[in-house]
Amino acid sequence: MGCLLKQGGGLFPRLRIGAVVLAAGEGARMGGVAKSLIRLQGVPLINRQLIALSGAGVDEVVVVTGHAREAVESQVQSFPITLAYNPAYREGQQGSVRVGLAALSGNFDAVFIVLADQPLIGTGDLTELIAAFKKRPGGNVVVPVVNGQRGNPILLDEVARAQILASDTNLGCRHLIERQPELVHVHETANLRFVTDLDTVEDVQQLALRTGWKLELPASEATA
Repeated sequence: MGCLLKQGGGLFPRLRIGAVVLAAGEGARMGGVAKSLIRLQGVPLINRQLIALSGAGVDEVVVVTGHAREAVESQVQSFPITLAYNPAYREGQQGSVRVGLAALSGNFDAVFIVLADQPLIGTGDLTELIAAFKKRPGGNVVVPVVNGQRGNPILLDEVARAQILASDTNLGCRHLIERQPELVHVHETANLRFVTDLDTVEDVQQLALRTGWKLELPASEATA
């Protein structure tokens, strides 16, 4: 029997949790930069995500690669993860979600879908979502929402995972809450880290100005 964790005034069994980290994108709005290789305070974002997942007690992690495959795989080779390549990464994020979910071994109570370009997500943010998942009154997918803005990562149950793999359901789309509200538990939070990501060079510059931290784009040869 799993250990019991006390959270929010109740006892909850420990969940078996998986994670899919999406690191396949072209970074088209950033000139072809592999965003997972952007360094924050000298540490690549992909490493930060893997460290956070480990700290949150995630049991298995799949990293989905595509663009700049060799560079990304080389960066994470020291971590105990599974690598899954999506050759159709140019066709959009949902294909990478399916590749990652299919690469997970066994069943899980919950699975994170993690974007590699969220620079501020840490262990505490992930455990916040795990607690919301445990205490939700219903729904198959936990989605953080900050001041009306949908955030990431999301956390889905085994039913939602199976539905994604068996159909064309896009549980990661921006309109999920409006299209299939019965699947969703909205986790209302003031945590801005859930809605902070890096899509453009301007986003990188603004985060550096706001935080005073050093952000560096990967060398061009690393993203070829």
